[in-house]
Amino acid sequence: MYFLKLHKTERLGIISLVILIIILQFVYLNVDFSVNNSQDLNTKEVLAMQAEIDSLKQLKIANLKPKIYPFNPNFITDYKAYKLGVSVAEFDRLKAFRSKDKWINSPKQFQTVTGVSDSLYNALKVYFKFPDWVLKKQQQKAELKKRAPKSISITDLNTATAAELQQVNGIGEKLAQRIIKYRNKLGGFIREDQLYEVWYLDKDVANRVLAQFKLLSRPTIIKLNINNCDASELKKTPYFNWKLANAILEYRNMHAGIKKMEELKNIEGFPLDKYDRIILYLTLK
Repeated sequence: MYFLKLHKTERLGIISLVILIIILQFVYLNVDFSVNNSQDLNTKEVLAMQAEIDSLKQLKIANLKPKIYPFNPNFITDYKAYKLGVSVAEFDRLKAFRSKDKWINSPKQFQTVTGVSDSLYNALKVYFKFPDWVLKKQQQKAELKKRAPKSISITDLNTATAAELQQVNGIGEKLAQRIIKYRNKLGGFIREDQLYEVWYLDKDVANRVLAQFKLLSRPTIIKLNINNCDASELKKTPYFNWKLANAILEYRNMHAGIKKMEELKNIEGFPLDKYDRIILYLTLK
């Protein structure tokens, strides 16, 4: 055989090569050469390094963005508008507004005039800078608005309940019932100033009531003929008592009737301060 013809050294070399090939094949087939990289990647050191790299990337991106400094939107140029993201049409609307010698005095007015989107408006408004006098004027408006009296819903004084009346500062349960009792005695208020006649009702409190309650409805008054009535009928009329009723009848009999309402002022004991209210319940026929 050819193998036997080879020199001894050559035969040993071939045998060694065959054995080496067999060993390498055995190792290749039976040994796992894969590396568990996932475990290494999840180590704290790797994660910390990755976080630092990410932060450096974000910092680099932020530094690449143009910085925006506070500015007055009334004086931006077309280049400035372009850098801010304001479109040509939006900037033209701003120029047309300024050409009329009008001024942007608030961030919201800038959006109204230019028509920029809400996202761009929210991004830019924090950089707007207006003169001190504009800021003071805005503060004054806000203060006046804050001090302005709140709108009050008006309720009919002739239909108000005790609970509604008690919503007024200074009106308690007893005073509310007293107002309603006097209103019923009159048959309903026909003049707002009749509220001042309620016993123990302070004038300032009455004014607060009249600020919230108005005469939205008035009762129908059946006027009493003063020349054709007796004392009992007069007694039932608001503001009259027996003494005043009898005094009027006596005057009527002595003068063959009452010709003018003003004659009531001549009767002794007649309440002159209530004359304009009393005659609302009387008539002459």
